[in-house]
Amino acid sequence: MNAGKCPSAASMLQSAFEISSFTERKLSLLNSRFSCFCVLFLLLFAGVSAFGQTPSPTPNRSESAPNRPEPTPKKSEAKEEKKPSKNLKDALKNLTVDQVVELAILVYANPGGREKMKQIRKTEVERGKLTTTNAAGQTINANYLRWVQRGEPGKDKFRLDQEQPTATFALVQNDDKVFGIYNESVFQPREDAIATFQDRLLHSIDSLLWYKENGSKIELAGREKILGVDFYLIDLTDSKDRKTRYYVSAKTFRVMMLDYETGGVKHTRKFRDYKYAQGVLVPFHSELMVDDKVIEEIRVGTVTFGQKLDETLFSSAS
Repeated sequence: MNAGKCPSAASMLQSAFEISSFTERKLSLLNSRFSCFCVLFLLLFAGVSAFGQTPSPTPNRSESAPNRPEPTPKKSEAKEEKKPSKNLKDALKNLTVDQVVELAILVYANPGGREKMKQIRKTEVERGKLTTTNAAGQTINANYLRWVQRGEPGKDKFRLDQEQPTATFALVQNDDKVFGIYNESVFQPREDAIATFQDRLLHSIDSLLWYKENGSKIELAGREKILGVDFYLIDLTDSKDRKTRYYVSAKTFRVMMLDYETGGVKHTRKFRDYKYAQGVLVPFHSELMVDDKVIEEIRVGTVTFGQKLDETLFSSAS
């Protein structure tokens, strides 16, 4: 390809990051899709010759021939040059599972991807409202406060405080041990409460974004259109053989829903109302469904990253 007519990989990379930053500020879905396209182009073709095209030879000019201005290309011709080639379109239709997930990571931590996640998401503090429906059909509303402290693989720490109308308590996971705290006293939660708490952690968007660090395996289960939306189906199996299927939009590379089975019952969690917080893409609304019935709803109020957390938050010492 003629170097004078093709932007360098560095300039393309700079342009993609500038567009991504504009997306973050304006929260525009249109710009987000354009940013994804730029990142796709860079990931697949940066540093590679443009599909075997041969540069056109520069015509020799006679020394006596007068310099003539280059003809201005017609609008139709200029438009044609901007269209992606057939090879690029084909490549985008045949992404590997690693490419799909790595592009999703770039979208969720933009710009920077995996390195930004490791830097900014060492700790997380999230506040919001949690609504659950129990087996008896009773609806329980609670304000929640969630802390996360990431460490070595398998050493992440989580704490979820719930302020319900009748009681305020916390559930904590530290080194695979789950315990409860009520009135500064440690107690052993019920098995169903532990299962629900761990399901939120295991079957989550974070499990996909941190799949390498957690030692999980991913497979591409194909593509599927649901209500007109084209999805990549990504199957994740963690180190303890627990499985989750993710539905990743082929246009935005956002996880729009996931499903899994627990106790032989299929659960589906849907995500929407995406917003950026400190450059990290966060779904501010999610619903967990069983048999098309919503049994849990989470509405995020605020989320911050990188704050220093007190280790006693995750301690079982009374």
